[in-house]
Amino acid sequence: MFRRRSDDASSAATALAEQDEMTQSRDPQAKKGRPTPKRSEAEANRRTRVVVPKDRKAAAKQSRERVRSERERQRTALLEGDERYLPARDKGPVRRFARDYVDSRWSLAEFFLPYAVVVLILSVVRVPVLQLLSTMLFLAFFVLVVLDFVRLGLGLRKALAERFPDQNTRGAVAYSLMRILQMRRLRLPKPQVKRGERP
Repeated sequence: MFRRRSDDASSAATALAEQDEMTQSRDPQAKKGRPTPKRSEAEANRRTRVVVPKDRKAAAKQSRERVRSERERQRTALLEGDERYLPARDKGPVRRFARDYVDSRWSLAEFFLPYAVVVLILSVVRVPVLQLLSTMLFLAFFVLVVLDFVRLGLGLRKALAERFPDQNTRGAVAYSLMRILQMRRLRLPKPQVKRGERP
């Protein structure tokens, strides 16, 4: 009985000693690694902190509304070109330059889809001459589009190396080539430069 009480007392004394050592070993002048927020910022963070409801249905509804508002903000940013709310794949100066580079130039690739629809309609017509002609025209246009891809891709790679020598430009050329395949008026984010304008 007396032994147990003495054991408890010794363990409590050991814990207090360890805590004292930790507080003494911590340097009061050491930095904590981040600046102390101002009172107004701390209060604003407290006010805007998301309060999760206890009810599962209410929490799911709140989550859906948050996702919907985020999507709406991204859609508006894609239409207006607001850099702050763009999706991650469209953000950054490298991606913006790649978009401006291809948007400021004419390319055959942007007419590929309309041309493919016309060729498809011609191939359905049961006139052998028209079917052969449409196939030959499609192959010729396809070769021209590939050459246009190579021309724009090499030009963009060179421009990126000159403009952003120290930044990671990986994936920017493929990103811009996928953009070229879309018609200019359907591209998102919306083009911010006119044709012929230097990016």
